[in-house]
Amino acid sequence: MGMTMTQKILAAAAGLDRVEAGQLIEAKLDLVLGNDITSPVAIKEMDKMKVDGVFDRDKIALVPDHFVPNKDIKSAEHCKCVREFAKKNEITNYFEVGEMGIEHALLPEQGLTVAGDVIIGADSHTCTYGALGAFSTGVGSTDMAAGMATGKAWFKVPSAIRFVLTGKPSKWVSGKDVILHIIGMIGVDGALYKSMEFVGDGIANLSMDDRFTIANMAIEAGGKNGIFPVDDLAAAYMKEHSQKNYTVYEADEDAVYDAEYTIDLSKLRPTVAFPHLPENTHTIDEIHEMEDIPIDQVVIGSCTNGRLDDLRVAAEVLKGRHVAKGMRCIVIPATQKIYLQAMEEGLLKTFLEAGAIVSTPTCGPCLGGYMGILAEGERCVSTTNRNFVGRMGHVDSEIYLASPAVAAASAVTGRISCPCEL
Repeated sequence: MGMTMTQKILAAAAGLDRVEAGQLIEAKLDLVLGNDITSPVAIKEMDKMKVDGVFDRDKIALVPDHFVPNKDIKSAEHCKCVREFAKKNEITNYFEVGEMGIEHALLPEQGLTVAGDVIIGADSHTCTYGALGAFSTGVGSTDMAAGMATGKAWFKVPSAIRFVLTGKPSKWVSGKDVILHIIGMIGVDGALYKSMEFVGDGIANLSMDDRFTIANMAIEAGGKNGIFPVDDLAAAYMKEHSQKNYTVYEADEDAVYDAEYTIDLSKLRPTVAFPHLPENTHTIDEIHEMEDIPIDQVVIGSCTNGRLDDLRVAAEVLKGRHVAKGMRCIVIPATQKIYLQAMEEGLLKTFLEAGAIVSTPTCGPCLGGYMGILAEGERCVSTTNRNFVGRMGHVDSEIYLASPAVAAASAVTGRISCPCEL
């Protein structure tokens, strides 16, 4: 009986010839990640351990990004805690305002995540790095503390679901539509504690930004991780961004999967997740048959969809158009580098001329932090990853998850729309 990609990576990190689903292992870590919300808790736990420093100052990344630039005194205190810890322990990969970005866009850009790595992060969307063929997963702050102290973590080896992607997406269909389609199909617990492994010739038609988006939202299906095979595009990305050596793992032909789904990308349509779960999906064609859904705000950004491809698509839709009267459209580039490149390409000018605003990199409104909180009864079309009750503000507000293309079109019309309508 063979092993999946994820199982091979975990076996190597545990120093074992093979592992099986359900097996408990202790694995060496290549990177431990924390942000301004989760790191202070982990730091306090480390203090209780009375350990002498961290296991490797080069293998820890601290990225204040959730309430940064600080929105209030409490968030400033959290960041001060992280800043002082990073200084005391001489953490190499600490990113202060001016060089920071949203963590899951920043770390691949900085070359800190590569194929074959085992990565834990005290943030549920740490699964993003599976786009590069790494095993990456979110953990609690206590596990983060143990990881920073010892360089190791305990895992239960996950079983896997295989998603065979074929065909080529049509215009205005992106990685966000792919993962929303999958979550709508299997549900928010359809991959509970399983590895979501993506294969098939359709992957060649997905950009790296598409793949990051799909892997990012594996957790929204309950997944332990999402992972893609390493092809020429992924290898080129790592060569461009990283100095690290990497290892390519491929699933065995006789690897065991709990289920297998084949998805023809050419048949997918722009998809929107209605309140209050990511699985509550409707295609744009289904939405056209409903009464118009007026909205108050659009957010284009986050660790899911704040990358350059996302901004380019949004700008393509908004070029020569204007945000609807009374509409708030907030664009948040995911990193400083993305912000700068968007400026050089004229994308920021397009956004501003269209009546949108552009923020410095931050998670901001995604988790109800700031930069776009919703009032009672307000609706938002957002390129973020969660639309739970009260996620972006008032418990009686609503969030509709969508791609940058749909979000930008909705900003123009003032209702949930597709660019094909403009």
